[in-house]
Amino acid sequence: MKLKTHKALAKRVKITKTGKAIKRKAGQDHFNSRETGKTRRNKRSDLQMSSTLKKAITAALPYQK
Repeated sequence: MKLKTHKALAKRVKITKTGKAIKRKAGQDHFNSRETGKTRRNKRSDLQMSSTLKKAITAALPYQK
């Protein structure tokens, strides 16, 4: 049977051409006025997910290699 894509994960993770998994930093939606400027600035950048999660991510996203 054809494998289905895990849509919740597909919306949150992007697989780069070299195979890295990129996600947004958590906690950006609201309550950011209490954060320091450094924390707010750092929340804007994306994170590379650990290589240990790579196997689980590629299983959930079969269209990505």
